[in-house]
Amino acid sequence: MRSQWIILFKKEFRESIRNFKWLWIPTVFVLLGLMQPITSYYIADILEQFGGLPEGTVMELPPPSGAEVLTGTLGQFSQIGFLVLVLAFMGTVVTEKNQGTLIMVLVKPVSYVNYLTAKWVHLLILSLTSFVLGFVMSVYYTFLLIDTIPISQVVNGALVYALWITFVMTIVLCLSALLNSTAFVAFATLGTAILFSIFSLYAPDLMKGTPGMLATYSQQFFYLGEVESGFWISIFVTLGLILAMMIATIFLFNKKEFAKDVQ
Repeated sequence: MRSQWIILFKKEFRESIRNFKWLWIPTVFVLLGLMQPITSYYIADILEQFGGLPEGTVMELPPPSGAEVLTGTLGQFSQIGFLVLVLAFMGTVVTEKNQGTLIMVLVKPVSYVNYLTAKWVHLLILSLTSFVLGFVMSVYYTFLLIDTIPISQVVNGALVYALWITFVMTIVLCLSALLNSTAFVAFATLGTAILFSIFSLYAPDLMKGTPGMLATYSQQFFYLGEVESGFWISIFVTLGLILAMMIATIFLFNKKEFAKDVQ
């Protein structure tokens, strides 16, 4: 069983290399990570050169803090980064179903657990590697150009945000396994992430103890080095939801494919 899982994982890895996902996804995150500290540092010069200000105007903007820049970086990841990840992985399973290659894989026979978990681990490794590379670049240039904050706060904030990425990417995989439309997979995943983010921003008391607060807790680590009450509840609830989604998806996927075989 373990050798079968390794074979399936290697298959996913080779396909992602062949599709250049291991090149362009990390590149996008690195560029996003570079963008925030560099634009924050040169924002006054940029506005002076291209802002259409009257001649002789002197821009004196207060320098941002390191926490502000890192928070802005996570904001870039939550918008453009998530869009890139969802578009890259929305067809993880559904494309194989629609093209008929899934039947060729599962007829061998292949365990549904191995099939889905190999895909899940691969997309998490690629997603989290891209995040780490982009975030490390942002931290480096933030410390170099802007300001430093305790490294423990940076690491804690990054770990919490990595769990948020894991949660969102688990939704991508589960929906891709259960639905037949890549467009609906992308719409449902991004819609869920956006709703979580909106409610956590405008109704934080209501969202305490949910995955939607993870990005907020990351920012609190950057600014304060500590988080509000409800943090550990959010952590365990998120881990529980990830596990429940995977178990439910494996069960439903197995049942769905078995029903097709019977027909």
